[in-house]
Amino acid sequence: MAPRETFDRFVVGANNRLAAAAARAVAESPGTAYNPLFIYGAHGLGKSHLLGAVAERSRSRWPDLEVRLDDGAQFVAGHAAAQAALATESFLAGYTRAGMLLLDDVHALDGHRAAQLDLARVIDTLVERGQQVVLASDRLPTAIEHAEEALVRALSQGLLVDVTAPDYETRAALLQRMAAEEGLALAPDVVQDLAAREYRDIDALRAALAPIAARQQKPAPQLDAGEFESFLSDVQVVVQQHVESWRGRLREAIAYWQGEGFRTDVLARALDLPRAPDVAGLTATFAAAVEHLRYLERQARQVDASLVAHAVFRDPERMLEAEDLLECALAGESPAKGPSPAFARETFEVGASNQLAVHAADAVVAEPAQRYNPLVLYGPSGVGKTHLANAVGNALLRRVAPGSVVACVNAPQLVDELIEAVQAGSVDRWRARYRLASALIVDDIQFLGGKERTQEEFFGIFNALIASGKQVVLTSDRVPADITDLEARLRSRFEVGLVVPIQSPDRALRERLFARFLADARRTAGEDVLHALGEHPVQSVREIIGVVARLGATAEVRGQPLTVEFVRAELGGPSSARPSSARPSSASPSPNLAPAPPAGDPFLDPEKIVLDWPDAGARLIEEMR
Repeated sequence: MAPRETFDRFVVGANNRLAAAAARAVAESPGTAYNPLFIYGAHGLGKSHLLGAVAERSRSRWPDLEVRLDDGAQFVAGHAAAQAALATESFLAGYTRAGMLLLDDVHALDGHRAAQLDLARVIDTLVERGQQVVLASDRLPTAIEHAEEALVRALSQGLLVDVTAPDYETRAALLQRMAAEEGLALAPDVVQDLAAREYRDIDALRAALAPIAARQQKPAPQLDAGEFESFLSDVQVVVQQHVESWRGRLREAIAYWQGEGFRTDVLARALDLPRAPDVAGLTATFAAAVEHLRYLERQARQVDASLVAHAVFRDPERMLEAEDLLECALAGESPAKGPSPAFARETFEVGASNQLAVHAADAVVAEPAQRYNPLVLYGPSGVGKTHLANAVGNALLRRVAPGSVVACVNAPQLVDELIEAVQAGSVDRWRARYRLASALIVDDIQFLGGKERTQEEFFGIFNALIASGKQVVLTSDRVPADITDLEARLRSRFEVGLVVPIQSPDRALRERLFARFLADARRTAGEDVLHALGEHPVQSVREIIGVVARLGATAEVRGQPLTVEFVRAELGGPSSARPSSARPSSASPSPNLAPAPPAGDPFLDPEKIVLDWPDAGARLIEEMR
């Protein structure tokens, strides 16, 4: 049975990255760095897993190395028994003979003075010989109560590194890993909900899955690539007595799977065996391998359609290669997604509410990374931030070298990708996906708030891109200073460039947008209708699209054309006849507004022109932006 405590199964996050890196280093090259290595942290955070992973990796790389894995309680009990039998030196020699010593729960030596002193001697002896020592405890050496000075000194002479409670992204990756091992199906929103909660340790995280496991039926396990690899190595010795017809059955299986497009070399080699193998078991294992390859191919198709029908998905003996190919595709070696071609700069309507943002976007396209880097577009939902950001991306695509990538992603997707990369242990390749891009566009950055690990990773990606002279464009529904739980270092870097608003569309822009969407819907509307629609208070382009859909449907049902009266009756608003002398009751006299200008004249808009405003106290000067 494969060991459970391996580096491949250890989920690395911001809370344990240094400890995991140090553990890998001592496993790859014992005694040359970090000796001793002391890992400390609360119970249930993965210290024992790391010690087990060091033992597994060291034994596999150095078969002749004697690796001893114990815990503090075992050492104390053995030491007491050895003292009673007057065999303390013989007991200690069993530890000093080890090529590598891994001792968990060192805090269990609390109060055992003689055992502490002898353990200090063991550690000093092994370190002097260049033999690796790795220890774990729930506290620092100086925090172990009643610890002898010699033990504290021995424990502290190397590297002391801590593991802490997992952050949001690491919790999500752990949940997905646990669910996969238990055969559970977790919807993304369930993972997000569970990961958002605080847990004291990994056991509490696992306990959160218990109610879900109780409600779900565990599916049949899939064939593991390692199991099939073992089968391939044993196929020539696992044989049984059968009648000569076994070759005929194998040939039938070979013909069938070749017809399905799969290589059958392993079955063909079985035909040369001197005695009959277990044909039923052989063909069943081959069929399970084929199903696993098909599963891998389906997963690969969702990431990169060009990987479909790749040769590794047609050869069961290349299953490990197939899994590696899928891992690379999922982890980031496939290029990042680009901007949506549906959003073009030419189709973006410009008005007073967004002209500053449009001017900045055009400047970025004209001189990428020279004028405004980063460019941060902020404003309420539905005002065109996503459209303008993607339009910038499409324009930049036409400027960069062939084969270059302009990455475009929204923040929630960025978080999900990082969680998958953490789970797969491929964060480095995930980083490379975005660092290699010629430009990066991130939509809805407000969703990075509270995602500690994603902010940490994005900080590195952002700095790398800016330092390389690559353009970064960000969008948000608020200014960076108002994003909750956003790290100050990210906020300050976002504000280094240009932070520019996109406001709700003004009346002139509303009229043009209504005209455009009505034309798209093949609805006829005169200038008076557009003027009436422009008076309707909408806050976003999405609302305008909704109004057009509503008016079109109502007009079609009633069989009426779009008129001013129809629009005002449907949407509410003033009647077509305007009283000339009516004034709202107010303590201050109201300003005299200009008469309605001809439709389409942007310089005589009554929303902007005041002929007479007698009360100075009623004046409001908007802050210049």
